[in-house]
This record gives sequence, structure tokens and C-alpha cells, in this order.
Amino acid sequence: MQVLIRRGGRNDVVGLREFLGRANLGTDGLNEDTVDCFLLMEDENGGLKGTLGMEVFEEAGLLRSLVVSPGQAEQDIFILMEQMVKLAKEKGLKNLFLATNKNGAVAFFEWIGFAQMEREKLPLELSRSEHIRHLLSVDNSLFFKFEL
Repeated sequence: MQVLIRRGGRNDVVGLREFLGRANLGTDGLNEDTVDCFLLMEDENGGLKGTLGMEVFEEAGLLRSLVVSPGQAEQDIFILMEQMVKLAKEKGLKNLFLATNKNGAVAFFEWIGFAQMEREKLPLELSRSEHIRHLLSVDNSLFFKFEL
């Protein structure tokens, strides 16, 4: 099955909120002004199969809301990440950051070029993110950086 990856638009907000809600992820900060920092992965019929979002802070991007439907290939996740790197470069960012509490994801993130980092070394501007503030309060959160 072939997939299409495209940037989100204003008409995608409601469907994207529902998709993320079914995955038990928050949608704070997802609105008509920020949806263009989300990539949508769709099947040939336009069905949403995955997404990856980014919050932009000065020269840094914070990846969030990585969700793919069951049965999507690992390669599809790699393509989503690759397209997000291109989007971040288009926006003039210097680094991408992500956080996870899933130890099983560490090897994948390192394989695609993210390096684990100490939470104390996160850029100060990321502390404006509600998402990061929450993750900093969780003991088992791991943080990663990707230099563009």
C-alpha cells in the first residue's frame, strides 16, 4: 500500500485532533495556526494512517505526536522523520529535539541520527512548551537531539 505524506492544513485540524485522541495523546497547541507543522501520512484513499508534529521555538523544533496506525511499516516512520527534517530545515531550525518514556524506541531514534542527551542541557526556550514541562516532571523521560 502506497502512502502520501503532506503538511497539515486548516481543514485537517478536526480530523487530526480525533486521530491523536484515539491514540490517547493530547492536542494542546494544535490549532489552525500550528497545523502546518504537522505531517500527515495518508493512504491512497485519503485515510489518515500516521502523523508527526513539531513545535517551533526560535532555532529549535520539538517533535511530538508521532502516531502511526497498526500495520504501518517501520519504513513509513522513517519517511515521516525524514520529511520532518526537511520541514525543519525549511523553517531555518538548527536542532530537533524529542522526548520519550518508551525505552523500546531508543534504538530506533539513535538509528535515525538522534543522540540521547541530559535533560539539563535542553535549550531554555523549550521550557515554554507545556509538553516539555510535563515530561521534565516524569522520572523516566528520555531526551534526544538531532543537529540539522
